[in-house]
Amino acid sequence: MKGIVFTEFLEMVESKFGLETLDAIIENSNLPSEGSYTSVGTYDFNEMVSLITQLSGVTNIPAGDLIHAFGLYLFDGLAKSHPEVVKSYKSPLALLYSIEDHIHVHVKKLYPDAELPTFKILDKTDTTLSMIYSSSRGLYRLAHGLMEKTFEHFNDTAQITYQLLKEDGTEVKFDIVTNGK
Repeated sequence: MKGIVFTEFLEMVESKFGLETLDAIIENSNLPSEGSYTSVGTYDFNEMVSLITQLSGVTNIPAGDLIHAFGLYLFDGLAKSHPEVVKSYKSPLALLYSIEDHIHVHVKKLYPDAELPTFKILDKTDTTLSMIYSSSRGLYRLAHGLMEKTFEHFNDTAQITYQLLKEDGTEVKFDIVTNGK
C-alpha cells in the first residue's frame, strides 16, 4: 500500500483524535515500519489493518466507520497533491466515471507498483452511475467515503448506495443517483 495512504491516515488520526491517540495506536500495533512512513514509500497492507484495529479499540468506533471517515478525509489530501486531476472534471459523476480510465492511469504513472482497486462501469446516465468495485483488500467503505467527498467537492449531493456482492467486501456494487445542481 502506498505511503501517501499511511501519511494521510496518521494525519487524520492526529487531527481528529489527538497526538496521544496517534502515539498509542502506533506503539500498540507492532509495525515493521515502526510507524515511520513516507508518501512515496510502499508498505504492507497489514500495517494499515493493525492501525485501524488499534484505533477502533481506543475510540470504540467500528473499523468500517473509521475507514469510511478516512475516505472522506483522504479526498482532500489527494486533491491537494494532484489538483490537476480533479480540476480536469466539471462534475462529480464525470470524475467517478473516469476513475479507471484516467485517474488510475495517472496514479500508475506516478506509482507503478500501486495496487489499485478496479471499477467496472455497468451503467451511466446524466444523473446516475452504477459500477462494481473490486479489490482484494475490501476497502469499499474507503471508496464510499471518497465518492461522498467527491460530490461535496463539486458542491453537489447524491444518494450513494452499495450492495456487497461478496460478503468480505472484495466485490461491491455502487449505485449513485445525483441530486444535480
